[in-house]
Amino acid sequence: MSEVGRPRVLGLGGVFIRARDPAALAAWYREHLGFDVHDFGGSFGAIFPFAEREPGYQLWTAFPAETPYFGDAAQRQMLNFRVADLDGLLAQLRAGGVTVDEQVQRSEYGAFGWCVDGEGNRVELWQPPEAQAAG
Repeated sequence: MSEVGRPRVLGLGGVFIRARDPAALAAWYREHLGFDVHDFGGSFGAIFPFAEREPGYQLWTAFPAETPYFGDAAQRQMLNFRVADLDGLLAQLRAGGVTVDEQVQRSEYGAFGWCVDGEGNRVELWQPPEAQAAG
């Protein structure tokens, strides 16, 4: 519980990653995950405004260094993106030639699937439980 009036972090403001070729990786995210990518002067990014009554939440988690959850041990972080139709997106990614894990985990926390981005990073895709029930 936070102290009243004490400054604190309100939530996740952004995710920043290193890329060997930022423009090429941005193009991968544009093509396969539908990001509206902008050139921020040599860095590339997308802005995601919150939608009113959008299901889900943002989460920050520190995993043990030896976790296999991120895939390759050299991968220092993993991106997690909220999606409205996990099964549809995974099918679209497979059709686009993207490496997609066969396993999908479904629980009270929602549905989780994984793909590998254009630089070999494991990416988690999450359909929140409210969207899962509606879908």
